[in-house]
Amino acid sequence: MDTQAFFEGMPFASLLGIEVTECADGHAEGELEMTEELSWNEDRLMAHGGVTFTLADTVGGAALVSLVDQPVPTIDMRIDYLNAGTGDLYAEADVVRQGGDVGVVDVDVYAADDGETPSESREDGAAVGSLIADARGVYKTG
Repeated sequence: MDTQAFFEGMPFASLLGIEVTECADGHAEGELEMTEELSWNEDRLMAHGGVTFTLADTVGGAALVSLVDQPVPTIDMRIDYLNAGTGDLYAEADVVRQGGDVGVVDVDVYAADDGETPSESREDGAAVGSLIADARGVYKTG
């Protein structure tokens, strides 16, 4: 399965502007540019919780897809919102467990600081910026 093509062709992720930038060996990264349409506040760009959740869910699924080489429907996802996402968003996901029936993935979501893009705010692959959410997703693998 061509995972890059799979995620580029996902209509809802495309609508929001989510880009999976890395997807291999149980790890995935992705980002999206914050726009007025994705904000819950008309006076200031602040990511709607559903946007943050969708980024976490998409990147979490990508991490698991990189191991099982098939689509993985979400069974459950728990997310803790820690801060407002006021810049472009970036997510990192790592598979915790890959089973025959389900897989578990941990995801951290960051907001770029000082108007930087998520790619510019990282140095040596480490996310820099404000941690705005952490999530754990459970996906169907079999």
